[in-house]
Amino acid sequence: MSDPALPNTDFGATRPACLPVTRPGPLRRGLRRVFGTRPGTAIRRTLGGLTVVLLLWYGVIGGLLMHRVDANPDFAPPHPVDGGSHAINMAAALVTREVDTYRWSVNDPWFFPTAFLDNMPNFQQGMMRAISRFSIEMMDKVGRTRGTAQLDDDLERAVGLLQFPGDVWVLDLDKSWLPVVPAEVQYRAAVRALNAYNQRRAAGVAVFERRADVLALALARLGADMNARAAVLDRHVQTSRRTIDFRADDIFYFNKGLLYAYYMVLRELGRDFEPVLAGAGTMPIWEQAMESLRKASRLRPLVVLNAPGDDSLFANHLFMQGFYMKRAIMQLDEVVRVLTVRG
Repeated sequence: MSDPALPNTDFGATRPACLPVTRPGPLRRGLRRVFGTRPGTAIRRTLGGLTVVLLLWYGVIGGLLMHRVDANPDFAPPHPVDGGSHAINMAAALVTREVDTYRWSVNDPWFFPTAFLDNMPNFQQGMMRAISRFSIEMMDKVGRTRGTAQLDDDLERAVGLLQFPGDVWVLDLDKSWLPVVPAEVQYRAAVRALNAYNQRRAAGVAVFERRADVLALALARLGADMNARAAVLDRHVQTSRRTIDFRADDIFYFNKGLLYAYYMVLRELGRDFEPVLAGAGTMPIWEQAMESLRKASRLRPLVVLNAPGDDSLFANHLFMQGFYMKRAIMQLDEVVRVLTVRG
């Protein structure tokens, strides 16, 4: 008989058999370390993690993944119109590449990852300016007889659409509280108009004047546009004395896009007018002008510097870009002079 004063040590008689002890798996233990075990802690850490991810995506990762500044001189139109103008094929393909393949970033609203980029939008705007100016010369000079005939309907439509502001998104509260047609839609319509003209050109029912005086006038006006951009570059270099200059960065990439587009379409225009250039004996200087444009468009500094003066330890990339730009302008002027004399 057991003593009532002593504790009962007969555990087997007073407690059920022990159940197996289950320990949480490694995944659950990891989640507990990250998010904690209390609901309030888990909610706070979850919201904090989502905030960090969103900031990284919109501020760094997403923008960098979508960032494209493509000045590839070997780019070729994937679906050219056989028998059409090589220059028109190139202009249409470049617009399609920037709008659809790489996506148009100029009008991205603040909540898009690319809204924080500036190099890509400036590059694309420079490209569109050059292609727009080129389309005007095609309409005014090349696409009608002697410059007095009626304007080609497709070229006229393309010119109007390509001049649409590139920063217009679906909502443009400065103009309307209602949704508007964004820039991408306008540019796609311009490509259709360019292709329609080129298809009629291939069929022999659209005007394409291959005369020396026509080419000379078009090149003179395109050279004047490049000269205007060179003046913007010169003015900034003379007035700014900061090596790290974000305005210089914008000017550099706008000019880079402009010079790249001019190089690509003018190179193909040279193929369209090859008999005229060869007949005037201007092929050597033409090829030199194309090489200057190519070199200007291929400058790829890691950081655009605007060092003040020749005695600086740092480079001035605007000077370098301006050198090739002005050399190309002078060479194109020489081509224009010879064509005018012999035309």
